[in-house]
Amino acid sequence: MKAESPEILHVDMDAFYASVETRDRPELAGKPVCVGGRAEGRGVIAAASYAAREFGVHSAMPTQRAQALCPGLVLLPPDFEKYTEVSRKIMSIFRNYTPIVEPLSLDEAFLDTSGSERLFGDSIEIARSIKRDILKETGLIASIGVAPSKFLAKLASDLDKPDGFRVIRSDEIRDVLDPLSVSKIFGVGPRTAKRLESLGVLTVGDLASRRRDQVLREFGASGAWIHDLAHGIDPRRVSPRRVEKSHGMERTFPEDIADREELKLLLYEFCEEVSYDLRHRGLRGRTITLKARFSSFKTVTRSRTVDFPVNLGKRIYAVARDLLAKVPEGPLRLLGIQVSNLEDVRTPVQTALFGEVMAEATQESPREQRASSALDQLRKKYGRGTVVPASLLGRQGARGGEAGPGT
Repeated sequence: MKAESPEILHVDMDAFYASVETRDRPELAGKPVCVGGRAEGRGVIAAASYAAREFGVHSAMPTQRAQALCPGLVLLPPDFEKYTEVSRKIMSIFRNYTPIVEPLSLDEAFLDTSGSERLFGDSIEIARSIKRDILKETGLIASIGVAPSKFLAKLASDLDKPDGFRVIRSDEIRDVLDPLSVSKIFGVGPRTAKRLESLGVLTVGDLASRRRDQVLREFGASGAWIHDLAHGIDPRRVSPRRVEKSHGMERTFPEDIADREELKLLLYEFCEEVSYDLRHRGLRGRTITLKARFSSFKTVTRSRTVDFPVNLGKRIYAVARDLLAKVPEGPLRLLGIQVSNLEDVRTPVQTALFGEVMAEATQESPREQRASSALDQLRKKYGRGTVVPASLLGRQGARGGEAGPGT
């Protein structure tokens, strides 16, 4: 008897940023296209087309290295506003079929189709419909995995890329998993893979055949997790209320910067960018982390958790500036800021006795909130650069380093 249709989908857009750019520039079709920062700016590759990957180019690779591997590489600057808009269309397609959608990034999401069968057919039919709708409405290609669990669905979407479509039924789990390299298990990185190899564990089947208590003894709590995954066991459910854990940005400079006043201005610029994105997402956060990398590549971080959640640039910068003062002097090649411990802006702020909100330097006044809201409306209508603090006039992007939002 054939196993029931699995109900979890993992949808992953193929080479998303590069595919969007190629779609908008048909003359680039079939060429090795990458989205990323310039080599002279110490940039890195954010996305590589499959034609570029044939030369060994991949995301997170330094642009200089990518251009050495592929002399004919077409390098394009990222356009995150465009990618975000396309992502909204794709997520809207998902929600036409099920309300249980868990976005993982702009180009990737889990879907639970249980309860949608009466309207749209089983999960496999729904997956095929979604794949067709994405192509029709955006001109882009998605790879989709359908399986009984999140781990297996994500694994399935990756097996036949690009333009993949793979279904793993419950009675097919062992046949699919056993031959795969143990590195395919989520949570098995290079170091864990080497340890497993030293124990004679090379494939998922090898790992599954070992006793659970033995793997637990050798690898601790993570051993239980990877052993369960080797058997296709993943109890995690698709969560439509998945909340971002952090948001920030960082920049690698074309040349090292030692001037603290210059670094403060750059940091202020970062805080304004991050604060705008937080407000756009309806979030605010309590923990602010500064990241600094020296010319020697030594990286340090400094963090502070404030009493009141913030999403205004000047409030984030007030903390970030103090954190920068705690970083040793010296030329920096990278600077970044991150806000974490996030919450929805609709979450009530805790009040003190007698109903008064406790006063603190990071507390945002209603007047500031109204002003930032009005300025955000201008930015949405006319572009981010329409309104900037006076101290940052003419500075947006002037350093030429590589920056990008991070979640």
